[in-house]
Amino acid sequence: MKFSDNNSDNNIDIQLEISQLTDTLNRYNHSYYVLNDPLISDVDFDAILVKLQKLEDKYPIFKSPHSPTQRVGSDINTEFIQRSHRFQMYSLSNTYSAEELVDFDVRIKKDIVDKIEYVCELKFDGTAISLTYEKGVLVQALTRGDGTTGDDVTANVMTIKSIPLILHGDNIPDLIEVRGEIFMPHSSFKRINLEKEDIGETPFANPRNAASGTLKSQQSSVVAHRGLDCFIYTLATDSSIFSSHYEALKLLSDWGFKVSDSSKKFSSISGVLEFIEKWDSERKKLPYDTDGVVIKVNLVSQQNVLGYTAKAPRWAVAFKFKAERALAELLSVDYQVGRTGAITPVANLSPVKLAGTTVKRASLHNSEQIALLDLHLGDYVYVEKGGEIIPKIVGVELKSRDLFAQPIDFIKKCPACATPLEKIEGEAKHYCTNHLHCPVQIVGRIIHFISRKALNIDGLGDETVELLYRSSLIRSYADLYTLDASQLIPLERMGEKSVENIMDSIEKSKNIPFARVLFGLGIRFVGETTAKKIASALKNIDAVMSATEEELLSIDEVGDKIAESIKNFFSQEENIENINRLKSYGLSFEQVDKEKVSNILEGKSLVITGKFSQYSRDALKEMIELHGGKNLSAVSSNCDYLLAGDSVGPAKLAKAEKLGVEIISEDYFLDMIK
Repeated sequence: MKFSDNNSDNNIDIQLEISQLTDTLNRYNHSYYVLNDPLISDVDFDAILVKLQKLEDKYPIFKSPHSPTQRVGSDINTEFIQRSHRFQMYSLSNTYSAEELVDFDVRIKKDIVDKIEYVCELKFDGTAISLTYEKGVLVQALTRGDGTTGDDVTANVMTIKSIPLILHGDNIPDLIEVRGEIFMPHSSFKRINLEKEDIGETPFANPRNAASGTLKSQQSSVVAHRGLDCFIYTLATDSSIFSSHYEALKLLSDWGFKVSDSSKKFSSISGVLEFIEKWDSERKKLPYDTDGVVIKVNLVSQQNVLGYTAKAPRWAVAFKFKAERALAELLSVDYQVGRTGAITPVANLSPVKLAGTTVKRASLHNSEQIALLDLHLGDYVYVEKGGEIIPKIVGVELKSRDLFAQPIDFIKKCPACATPLEKIEGEAKHYCTNHLHCPVQIVGRIIHFISRKALNIDGLGDETVELLYRSSLIRSYADLYTLDASQLIPLERMGEKSVENIMDSIEKSKNIPFARVLFGLGIRFVGETTAKKIASALKNIDAVMSATEEELLSIDEVGDKIAESIKNFFSQEENIENINRLKSYGLSFEQVDKEKVSNILEGKSLVITGKFSQYSRDALKEMIELHGGKNLSAVSSNCDYLLAGDSVGPAKLAKAEKLGVEIISEDYFLDMIK
């Protein structure tokens, strides 16, 4: 494309500005996600990113394919193409004992007469990735596949902020491949599973499955939201620019890759064993999963002598940690009914100690899991904690099975209303389809409606909602607004003060913003974030109810499944009747975009914790945003203030003090924004 002479100078300036903004943001990203050393606040970063986005939209010819604006991903569905690895991706042989490691050392020394050094690295529990860079620019990302070919997941990988799009530093070869492990941190795993439970989806079983499933998502915007991370551990290149593996790790770090700082070099197998013993306990403190230690011969010349088998290098081995597990008796299986009708089997176990807690129950997820384990009543089963969080059954001790033990047959009818269960094609769960009249689903929807992230009605816990339902005082969440204090006082555990608090809280819920009311309706697959996007795009409930599928699909984060669920929800007369009733009671069904009050907190990030006397936490969060600040979910070096109320955990306060985060009270905060 050519430009007129009059505009050439201007275009050069614009191109230069876009290039400089791109370089600056890439540097900030690297410092934040790789070095864990934020250089600017999130607010300032976002402001620069918006400026770059506007320039790129106006002058797309100058947009770099590796611009930081690509980190948010796309909603376009993509199919993966199989491509060949330039260098084969080998597996590793596994060992499980000190004796096997000593044998490995003996085998190495039969072929290598010189002094041997070993490099030990943590083995991250995620999914392997191969990244290709040409002239320092990321051009391709492939999954392991069969070792010779893998799926091209470049668009998805570009959203992972710890993976550099452009390398920096010296002596970068024109063509390199690096290998690493993409994983899901525990914080992301917990957040994603809570979101899945909120919208009626089956949670991920463990962080490894979550990472693998996310990387294979057909929409890169989903990958961007999930919060994956990546450690790089191998450099593969034709250039002989390093003589040892340890040197290669240093080069990778210098070029901008995230390399684990736990790697260590040893001159004997005894040092290796000490490293393994240390991390077998220390790994429980890490914010991500590790399942072992990888041991590699350090010198490349010695690696070349040792060579490869058909599947694995002879100069490396993986020591697998023993998963912390316990043996428990399977006493019975309960079947829980969710608010969306999903049936989840739960195993009742004889109490066992596991990872510092007593485990009595474990999720079995679905009928396929029960069949895969071939579970029988009275079986002795092995229990582990997925991601050190969720108890799960991973196997059966068949030697202990009673000859007459009865296999567990998945139920055919809903345990709450006896409606025949249905299994939706493409889903692992069974469902009770009697969503309008199944008592457990009705109670579940009301509990969701009153939850903190929805209508936030205090005083109505799960047991109280069940009591109100059993007493025939409510049959839907709309009935909450017809309750009278005189109806509540005679009920069990209901004092005058409790009733007064409940009635006040119900009245206050009429001021809850539209987005949270929309979330509270409990539309399947519509989570908190998606509800905000829909409310912002369509502005009121009437527009949502009348929206076409095309209009819904045009909204960020709304895909085919969500759009279909929304259309289905508003096609049911009972749902429309409840919404009309809620309208008549004065609930907010229209988006009100509030203008910023001031810039007092511009560039400041705050974390709220504890209980407050004057305002709710949600009200305080809103104040922070109205005065230009940003809310963070956890204390980090990127946080400016910890707004602390009563009953704050000592660990959170200690972390804030360690990082130099200023701790302020509710009164001090209110003084700040006056």
